[in-house]
Amino acid sequence: MAGLREQLQEDLKGAMRAKDALRRDTIRLLQAAIKNADIEQRAEVDDAAVLTIIQRQVRQRQDSIEQFEAGGREDLAARERDEIGVLETYLPAQMDRDAITAAAEAVIARTGASGPGDKGKVMGPLMGQLRGRADGRLVNEVVGELLGR
Repeated sequence: MAGLREQLQEDLKGAMRAKDALRRDTIRLLQAAIKNADIEQRAEVDDAAVLTIIQRQVRQRQDSIEQFEAGGREDLAARERDEIGVLETYLPAQMDRDAITAAAEAVIARTGASGPGDKGKVMGPLMGQLRGRADGRLVNEVVGELLGR
């Protein structure tokens, strides 16, 4: 299986051939973020780190959408949504709320967490288990509900 970097490069070439400006520009921005991470780490980051970078890019765009909508710029918000669609093709399938709840309940039972003060005992192991497959905000929300905030 080709690594994410190779897949991104091939998809960039395909987008350029197809004259797909959205896909081309989104992949280029993602590659720049990956390159910055390489420079920061002083080594080439692995596929797990690339997935984290992609998730960060999605979150940044979601935040931008909120800001654009608050400012009445639906055109820019739509562009950000389109870019999220491109980025999500590189992420593994995301877990739904029910699956996250089941995983959280298992970790709560395993750790013996009983209230809001134990949230940290649950979040660490749970995020390690779900990394890349679930949105951290949703996981935090589910754990908060299960522990009674």
